[in-house]
Amino acid sequence: MSIQQEAAYLAYSFGWSAVRRMPEKTAYRNFARIGDRVWKRRGAGVVQLEKNIHRVVPDASPEQLQEMSREALQGYFRYWCDAFRMPDWTPKRINESFVCVDGDNLGDALALGGGAVIALPHMGNWDHTGAWGTLNYAPVSSIAEVLKPEKLFEKFLEYRESVGMTIYPLGQPGVVDALAENLRRDNIIVALVSDRDLTAHGIDVDFFGEPTRMPAGSAALALRTGAPLMTATLWYDGPKTCAQISDHIPFPDGAPVGDDAKNQPGYVEAITTMTQAIADNFAKGIAEHPTDWHMMQKLWLADLDQDKLAASDAAGGR
Repeated sequence: MSIQQEAAYLAYSFGWSAVRRMPEKTAYRNFARIGDRVWKRRGAGVVQLEKNIHRVVPDASPEQLQEMSREALQGYFRYWCDAFRMPDWTPKRINESFVCVDGDNLGDALALGGGAVIALPHMGNWDHTGAWGTLNYAPVSSIAEVLKPEKLFEKFLEYRESVGMTIYPLGQPGVVDALAENLRRDNIIVALVSDRDLTAHGIDVDFFGEPTRMPAGSAALALRTGAPLMTATLWYDGPKTCAQISDHIPFPDGAPVGDDAKNQPGYVEAITTMTQAIADNFAKGIAEHPTDWHMMQKLWLADLDQDKLAASDAAGGR
């Protein structure tokens, strides 16, 4: 482990212990100040965040975009303060500080007995949402990118497991098979962050009127298992964490379903149609709550280096 990696791990470990011991108002005030300092530095992430918000709110002035990006940073660092403190929250606290709109859509899906797949964007507080879903509906499983150093990733696993979720490392062999089996056998919820995949494997979608790519995973898992597919958009409203669950995204007519679906005619077309529906739902929710969308990376294809994109696509057989 490098000195930088060790320092990062120690900082997070200190955060989890120190922030949990602070008075609540002090902790959130400190994180708000950190968010302001990051915003004032106007690093690449903040600049890109404003470019992304501009796609959502095209009529916003430069001054309005800066204020919106500041609000977004405040929400992002509030999420981190929540993350440090949530292991100490009681089920009552998790429930009383959460509002779900159209939760019956999730209940109806689980009543069918084959689990549910929920696609969500980088928005609001997905950990609080997962903890609430586990308490009130069914165990929530997801896939997370492996953080460096490994100790830091393990810390995140411990945290999310402490609030009732099961997290699989991205790229671990057999993960999709395990999720599919658990959906069928245990009637669980699989929640997958699904608003960015700029690799050759991403699915082309129209998003706020411009082309980008989103991952196929949510639609593919739904087709493989037959589990209903929905989206969730997340935001903060005062002291509350909020989520809205969409209607079930229909499988296109003739879409292949089952373990061999990907080898059947119509599969690519079905994945494309369903992923576009995910993008449309995301666009609606993000437009309603643009400062709760924490996308600080390049997202639209037009923002990428076109030569590097072409080379990546060629290497990926696209």
